[in-house]
Amino acid sequence: MRAHLLRHPMLTLILAAVWVLLVNDLSWASVTFGLLLGLVIARLTSAYWPGRPRIRNPLAIMGYSAVVLWDILVSNVQVAYLVLFRRGETLKSQFVAIPLALESPEAIATLAGTITMTPGTLSADLSADGRSLLVHCLETSDAAATVEAIKHRYERRLMRIFE
Repeated sequence: MRAHLLRHPMLTLILAAVWVLLVNDLSWASVTFGLLLGLVIARLTSAYWPGRPRIRNPLAIMGYSAVVLWDILVSNVQVAYLVLFRRGETLKSQFVAIPLALESPEAIATLAGTITMTPGTLSADLSADGRSLLVHCLETSDAAATVEAIKHRYERRLMRIFE
C-alpha cells in the first residue's frame, strides 16, 4: 500500500518544499497542502518516471549544493563586473565540449542544469550518444581549464551522488 501511494517520495518531498517556498508560509496548512500536492503530482506523473533515480550517497547532495550556491554567488559578481566594465567585443566567449564520465541520465541532467543556473555559462547541447555536453562560456581564455573546473567541481561530486 505504501509503495503504491508513495511512488516517488523524494519527488513528493521536493514538490512540498517548493510549494512552501513559493507561498512563503511555513505553517501546518501550507506544509500539508504541499505534501498533498506533491503526492498528487507524483501519482499523476508516475507513468513518466518508470524507475527511481539511484542516489548512492544522499549526504553528498548537501556538499554539492553548497558548492553550487557558492559558485552561483561568485559567478554573479564576475558577470556583473563583465557587464558593467567590459566591452562586448573584448569578451572571450566560446563553446566548450565537456566529455562526460557520467552515465546516469539524472546526473547528466543535474550537471546540465547546474551549468545553466551558474551565471556566465549555458548548457547548449548534449551529444546523441550522451558522452559530451556542449557549454557556452561568456568569458574563458582557456577551454581546457574550464573543462577541468567543471569536471572537478561538479562531475566528480555528481558521480559520488548518483553512480
